[in-house]
Amino acid sequence: MTLGFSVDELLPRARGGGVLKMGLAALSEDEWLDPAPDLEARKAGFAAYPEGIQLAPESEAPGRELAAMLGINGGLPEAAQARWEDMCLLTRREGEDVYRLVGAAVAFPSDWRPAEKMGLPLAAMHAPIQGYAEQLASGVDRFISGLAPGRIFGRCNWFIAATPALRWVAEAPERAFAHVTPENAGETLFVRSERQTLRRLPQTGAIVFTIGVYVAPLSSLSDANVTRLAGAMEQLLSGEGDRRGAPHYAAALQGFAQTREVAIGQRV
Repeated sequence: MTLGFSVDELLPRARGGGVLKMGLAALSEDEWLDPAPDLEARKAGFAAYPEGIQLAPESEAPGRELAAMLGINGGLPEAAQARWEDMCLLTRREGEDVYRLVGAAVAFPSDWRPAEKMGLPLAAMHAPIQGYAEQLASGVDRFISGLAPGRIFGRCNWFIAATPALRWVAEAPERAFAHVTPENAGETLFVRSERQTLRRLPQTGAIVFTIGVYVAPLSSLSDANVTRLAGAMEQLLSGEGDRRGAPHYAAALQGFAQTREVAIGQRV
């Protein structure tokens, strides 16, 4: 099973609670980036969030290499504006083993600010994620260090949001989800999935990290995916649920799922 380009396609492969895992899938070249990008949405996204473009001097050469790989003139900003995915560049400084963020062209961040992450190594970038340092940091560092040019890997995740906005700035969950009930959860809860990929540029050796963001209302998802999300609530509530705001929407989501299951039973 490969990674698709919609929430419904991504959810069966997505991590959204429980033990942290990289969960990588090998991708072919034609599976790397979304083949049908909404470039008007990208243009509007960057116009509304110009601070999403952050460039250190170390990003210049790999940015040009990435743009040329995509058949585009320019550097990292032009590459990201021409495709659906947000794009980041990671490089190693001389004498260091860790990779640091040196370039970001991010129109649709999931509650993070590129300017605050510039220059940080991977572990520090992911510090807010509960369990990352203990469960994933060393494995991610080893994987990226050994990633060979020509290989592409992808993974995905999911979040529950109270907005369909592509650029998601989370607010206090007790306010964000205050209006959500089991009866209206299908229209007031939105599932947000990031389709993330990693590859190494062959000339500069920089790592390209792409993030394709897809958002869908809960009611639009398949029955299997609604059931999958409802089942994941218990894991969230016993793990990283507080950071994700799960205590404020879990009961409504589970109630919506139960109502849908009853409706399915009535149709059979």
